[in-house]
Order: sequence, then C-alpha cells, then structure tokens
Amino acid sequence: MALSGAEIRAKDVTSGVERSATAGASGAYTLPGLPPGTYELLARHIGNAPQRRPVLVQIGATVLADFSLQAGAVELAAVTVEATTPAVELRTSEIATNVTPQQIQRLPTPSRNFLDLAALAPGVVVSEDRVNLGANNTTPRNFSAGAQGPGEVNVFIDGASLKNDLTGGEGGGSGIAGQDNSRGNPFPRNAIQEYRVITQNFKAEYQKASSAIITATTRSGGNTWTGNAFTSYQNTDLVSKDTFFLAHYDSATQAHRDSFPASYRLPDYSRYLVGLSVGGPIIRDKLRFFGSYEGNYQNRANTVNIAPDTFTALKSIPFASFDGSFRSPFRETLVFGKLSYAAGPRSSIELSSSVRHEYDVRNFGGTQALQNAINWGNDVDFGTLKHSYFTGPWLNEASLTYERFRRTQIAASPGIQQQVFPFGKIGSYESNQDFTQKRLGFRDDLTYTGFHSGGDHVIKVGTTVDYLTYDVNKGNNQSPTFYYNNLADCNPNCVGNESYAYKNPYQLVWAAGNPFLTAHNAQLGAYAQDDWSPNSRLTINLGVRWDFESHMLNYDYVTPQAVRDTIRLYNSQLQHPIDTLEYFTDGHQRHRFYGSFQLRLGFSYALDRENKTTLFGGLGIFYDRSYFDISIDETLKLTYPQYSVFFAPRDSITPRAGQIAWNDSYLTTDTTALRTIVTNGKAALGEAWLIGNHTKPPRSTQWNMGVRRVLGDYVVSLTYAGVRSYNGLVFNWANFDFNSNTPRTCCVGGSPFHGYNNIIFSTNSVKSWYDALQVQATRPYKKTGAIGWGAGLSVNYAWRSLAGIDNSDDEFAFPQAYLIVKHPTNDEKARVVANWTTDVPYGYGVQFSGLITLGTGVRQDIAGRFDPTKWVAGGFTPNHYAFLIPIKTWAYRNVDLRLRKDFPNFSGTTLGVTLDLFNALNFQNLGCYDSGDPSNKTRFGKAFCVSSDPRRLQIGGEYSF
Repeated sequence: MALSGAEIRAKDVTSGVERSATAGASGAYTLPGLPPGTYELLARHIGNAPQRRPVLVQIGATVLADFSLQAGAVELAAVTVEATTPAVELRTSEIATNVTPQQIQRLPTPSRNFLDLAALAPGVVVSEDRVNLGANNTTPRNFSAGAQGPGEVNVFIDGASLKNDLTGGEGGGSGIAGQDNSRGNPFPRNAIQEYRVITQNFKAEYQKASSAIITATTRSGGNTWTGNAFTSYQNTDLVSKDTFFLAHYDSATQAHRDSFPASYRLPDYSRYLVGLSVGGPIIRDKLRFFGSYEGNYQNRANTVNIAPDTFTALKSIPFASFDGSFRSPFRETLVFGKLSYAAGPRSSIELSSSVRHEYDVRNFGGTQALQNAINWGNDVDFGTLKHSYFTGPWLNEASLTYERFRRTQIAASPGIQQQVFPFGKIGSYESNQDFTQKRLGFRDDLTYTGFHSGGDHVIKVGTTVDYLTYDVNKGNNQSPTFYYNNLADCNPNCVGNESYAYKNPYQLVWAAGNPFLTAHNAQLGAYAQDDWSPNSRLTINLGVRWDFESHMLNYDYVTPQAVRDTIRLYNSQLQHPIDTLEYFTDGHQRHRFYGSFQLRLGFSYALDRENKTTLFGGLGIFYDRSYFDISIDETLKLTYPQYSVFFAPRDSITPRAGQIAWNDSYLTTDTTALRTIVTNGKAALGEAWLIGNHTKPPRSTQWNMGVRRVLGDYVVSLTYAGVRSYNGLVFNWANFDFNSNTPRTCCVGGSPFHGYNNIIFSTNSVKSWYDALQVQATRPYKKTGAIGWGAGLSVNYAWRSLAGIDNSDDEFAFPQAYLIVKHPTNDEKARVVANWTTDVPYGYGVQFSGLITLGTGVRQDIAGRFDPTKWVAGGFTPNHYAFLIPIKTWAYRNVDLRLRKDFPNFSGTTLGVTLDLFNALNFQNLGCYDSGDPSNKTRFGKAFCVSSDPRRLQIGGEYSF
C-alpha cells in the first residue's frame, strides 16, 4: 500500500550533507541532483517503523530504492554505512557506461589519462598511449565514437563544458580543450570521483556534441582528513623492441652495428608519473576542502640520421654534425582544488579551480634535425562557482565558469633558414602559432518534481550563456623555407625536370603580413526536459534544446574587391565555377544559423514487476559546431599571404617564364631581399578562400533500441544503435578536379588569378553512417566473504561509412568533396573490450586486474583519390590473427595486466605497490600498410610500422592515510 506523506531523507556519509523529499499520493518520491557518493537513506512515516539502508549513487544514473514500512514504532539503532555495490540502473533510455571509482583506481592504464577507460563503452575508441621511441610521433590523446571523429565529442567536468571551439582538423583535433595534438591528460585522474560515457541519446541538458560525451564529477573533501600519494616509473630497459627494430638489427653486420651504435639501440626514455591528493574538513559538516596534483614527466631521445646524396654542392653542408640522439622532454603539471560549503539546510556552494600546464619539445628525429624542433605549449585553466538551492520539490543549480585555453608552437631554434632536401631537413621550424580561447559562462538549471498529472514528472529547464574571445596568431611559414633536389619540375609554366644538382634551391615558400586575428563570440542555449513516469514500469523522456552562436564563422566578412574581380574574370576557366551568390558577401549575405532545434525522445519499460527486464529506446537530434580555426583562413590567407618563388638552375642562362635567377643573398632569414621579390611581382601569392553564406553547423540524428536484463549480480544488455551525421564542413579546390579517368587541373602553380594561385571554397558535404549491434555484460565489484571481484565485457559489431571526406575530422578533402562517395573507410567491424578486477585468494592483499582489447582493424583505401584509376575506397583490410578463438579474426590485440599488493593497515595508513604490464603478450599490432599500387607486389599489403607499442613494464607505489 502506498504511504503518502512519508519522509525520505538522504545523508551523504562522507560530507554529512542531507537532502529530503516527501512521498506523493502514489508513494513515489524523487531526490534529483544528488552528487555521486554513498548515502544513508532513511524513510519515516507516522505510525510505521522507520527503515534505513545504504545506497551508492552514480553519476547520471537513476536509482530505484523502494521501502516497505511495517506498522508500529521501532527505535532506529545506530549503524555504520560503508560503500556498497552500485545500484543497478535499468530505467534509462541512454546508451551509457559508468566508470566507477574502483575501476579508475584499479584497472591498468599506461599514463593515468582518465579518458582511457572510456573504451569500456561499446563503440568508443581511445587513441593509443605511445612511448614514441625514436620517432617524430606525437600520438594525440583523444577519443571518438561511432563513425564520427574526435572533434564531435564533448567533456563536462562538474557540469562545465570543456568544448574546444578553436583548433583542430587534419586528423589531430579534439572536441576537448587542450587535447588538440597533445599527448597529455585533460584533467588529474586523482581528482575524478567517477564519470559516465554516453554514446547515444543523452538528454537535452547537454550541448555541443553530435557524437559521444563524457560527464565527470570531481572528488570532495569529507568530515575526515584523508590523503594519497603515488608514483610510477618506466624507462627504456622496461620496454621491449618491436618486430621492425629487431629486423633492422638482424639485417646489419656486427661491424655496421659497432660503427653506428645509436642506430641499433632504443633511444633513452624515462617517464615518472607522480601525484598527491588530500581532503578533509575545515569546519566539520560545513566547509570541506579537496586538492590534488599530478605530474607527467617524460624524457625521450629522438635519433637523427641524415644520409645526404653524393653531390659536390652538398659537401659544404656539415650534415654529419646534425646526427645523434637528442632529448625530447615532455612535462605536464595538473592541479585541482575545491571548497565545498554547506550554506544551510537548503543550499550549498562549491568553488573549484583547475590548472593544466604542458610543455613538449618535439618535431625532430629521423631525417629532421634538432634545429627543426618546436616548443609546444598547452595551458588550460578553469574555475567554477556553483550554488545549489533545494526546497520541497524545487532544485536550482546555478554556476559561473571561467576557462582559458592556450596552445602555442614556437620554433625551438629560431633564426636559421630552413633547407628541405629529399633526404632530410635542417634549419628552424617554419611556423609559429599562438591560439587562445577564453570563455566566461553562466548556467542555470531548475528542477521541479511537484507535478503529478498523469503520473510523476521530473521537469528540468535550463539556460546557458557563454561569452568567448578567440585570439589567433597563425604565423605559418613565417620562416623562409628553401627546397632542394637534384632534378625538379620546371613548374609553374612547363612540364619536365630541370637539373639543379643541389647547387641552389628550386623553390622558396614564405609568408608575410599580419597573422593576427581577434574575434568575439556569444553562445546561447536553452532546454526543457521531462522524465515522465505514467506508472511504476514506464518512464518517458521528453526533451528539446536550442543553441545559437553569434560568431561561429565570420558573419560580418566582406569579400575583397580583388577576389571578386579575379573570380568573375576567370570563373569560366575553373573546373568548378564559383556560385558568386553563395560565396560573395558584403557583410550582410552570410546568415547566422537559428535552426539548431534538437528534439530528444526516449523511453524505458519494465517488462516485469521486479524491474529485472527493461525495454528501452530513443531518438534525437544533436548539433555540434565547426572549429573556428578552419574558417579564419578566408581572412588570414589575404592579410598574411604565402608566397612561392621558383628559381632557375644556377647554370641556366635565362630563367623560364615564372622563374627568377638565383642569388645567394636570398639564402637568409633576413627577408629584405625576399620582400623585394614580392614587391616586384615575381612571387606567386597564396590562395583565396571562400566560406559559403549558408554554412550550417554539423549535426547528427541518433536512434537506438535495446533490452537490459538483470541476472543475479550481472546486468546484460543488447542494443541496436544508429547514427547519421550531416553538414560536416570541408574545403575544395575550384581549379582542380579528378574523375574516374584522369585528373583535370586549371591553373595550378604560378599566379594566373591576379596573384592567387588557388581558389578554395567550403561545402557542408560530409556525411557519415553508423549502425551497430552492441552487447554489454557487467558484474560490479562485490565482495563475497573475504574475496571480491568484478568484470565487464563489451562487444561492438558495426558498419561505418563516410562521404565527402576520406577520414573523420580531416576538413581538407581536396580536391572535390562531392567525388568522395560513400565508402567504408575507418570501418572496423568488431571490437571487444573486457575488464576484470579480482582479489587473489590467499594472496594476502594481492589484487589482479586487467584489460583485453581486440579489434578486426579498420578498412583502408587502395591507392587514393589523387590516383582515381586505382582508387578503391575501403578496399584494403589489414592482416588478421587468432587469439582466444582459433579463427584468424583480429588485426589488433592487446592485453594489459596489473598486480597490486596492499600491505596491512598500520595506524590508519596503507601502503601499496603495483606492477603494470602493458601489451603483456607482446602482440605486434601492425600499421603503416602500403595500400597504394596493387601492381607493386614487393610492397603492396605489407606493414612498415606497429600501431601500438610492444610489451612494457611499469612499477609504482602508493601511500594512503
């Protein structure tokens, strides 16, 4: 029988903060917005015996807790509430995976990047953590889901969006601020309490993602002071050699190994991961503090080995002096602090701040001299002030957030002219960049649970207002770059090779002008959602969202008259004539997009009264945004043009048309002489870029249907997920084309268009298709007697296709997006991820955990769109191997293992040691396949690198109090 008016009180056992609710006429109650943690639930009703129980609340989860109160008054005895097994969540329409504190603390991950465990969610792929020994390979750390790239995701920390609006593209981008081409961690893992990966049908309260999102909650201090310190270490001696290194070693004579020892040993490498966290009361039950620090300190050594051609002109350059092994340091510091204040029985205040500083010396090694290195800087700082007020059926959460993201790349050895040879590169790095994104954001969410017409409702409405400033210094090709060869094409105005014999450069590339740009943007968002339960078995999720941006693109841009005149004059010669109505603007034709209305629907229905079997599904529209960086070139290509100068061979008497005679005074970083070439009109200008006036933000339509079943301690689900994405922004050449027979060009090279050597225009041509069958089985960690264990398994079998682009997030699909038809590039059919944690019987504090990841490999193109006679989109499949099953199924195999030993508790402190063995079975996951020319039998289909590191050991220790 329903007990109307029963009081349900939830007490956070860590902080002592309480929340309460009153049951309605049906006996139902709702406690919205509880921070994740362990709670003591107490139910009271006059005339009935009270009842209490512990409940573990997870982030974003709906927990069902029913009480059956007996008649009569019974005094409650004091109890000790401890962390319990997470309550099984069945009543959600989302496809979501919760990563628990136990998994964060116990599962093996190489670099403590909290994004790594997002791979536990079906359909999510996380980029590898690479040691990068002896190579110029930065391996950006990001994640993606479905058929979309890492630019379409978002991460929320305590409700604050970490969306990267500014930089990305060309395969290294990320939707997370600070992860664009970074090998670092976005946030200290020891400050993360838990997080939730939602790959489909997330609610209307989440914005700026057309793919998956991660929503994380940070740790808070409690009423007892606790702390933790850890360290882990790895170096070259703990890393195995991969198959290509061993083949290189075995193919050499001992004499050659003795003469060139650096080429036959792994370069020096070491990594220290260190951290500290502490939390506790400043004023018991009122004011609590938590703080954490993590450091990622790496020393790598890249080997440079330049083997020049034997030409007389090259003898004057001391190439041997550039050879050797040189240190490539990486430093990352992460700091987080949080104050939690219980302002009263109905309100709380949180103030938190995070600082991330990253420094990386890279971009050298192999045939690139140390002179070519860059100093890569990455800084992400944000602070949040949040106020929560709850009274009766009302909950209001208001927050103010400030974020600053700065990414820099600066030449490490400036002032040296860059010289590029077929066999190597010396001199300063050519480009300096400085991007800054600043965000001031306000968010307010209001929840009401007092409406009961037609059932129980949890109604939530909210608004977001963000003010952003983008500061850009895009100094690409700021340092002159000179290109050398023995033979070089006599472009721009003839076909065939001329003999240079390395006596002088055949081409100079250099940019000059104003590379600076500042813009301001306002982002508005509003949503309303209702979680409606007509009865105890059915929940319907209804939501709608609207987003708007004032300056995602430069809407006030005015097409320069010179660009207008040039295109009108030469439009008939272009392979793809420009629609001047779409691409010319006087500052009024480019329209802001007001149509980002996003309907989101979902349901869950319990097929039995015990809520053990649940049918669920959803349908929604999700809008994202395009990187600001990829739209600013229409301005910067004109204010900061790139020049190309073609030189005649030193021995030639008369330069050809479009060439100038070489003068040794040009080979300098003093650009006075180079400016004379430009002002005399002898240099080819750069490009004219055009953005469509009706450009739309990217969006996706997602739908899913599935069933969940509780089987004892296990939860099993089977789901179909479908996604179609649209409006991906891509750039095309107007003066270059290809078809099924031969490429067609118009006017490439030189400056036929009044100084513009290329005309480039944007289209919303990129589409993707994703259909997947997903199986997930989970057994949360639970102790039975003295032994506890937990495990999980996810299987994703999918079909992925792209059109208008070759690879996800490569916004430059030159030459023509419409010719890149729907094809299965990046189509990995199956991926399996298993994880487990178990206490070792009779191990006296030993715990064994692991991760297994298996994949069938992504399909690749044969040849490429620039070789259309041989191009077979998605026509190449990597080699497969057997593992766990006798059939050759897997192109990717990885097993990570961890042993942890906790020593007996002494005076309230514990000490633990860990041994992590990554790629424990030393699988050689092959990559760099030659999928070019099938007629080349000696190379086609062969791998030339590994896509993941070989076996490596990491040792660590941890102290807690």
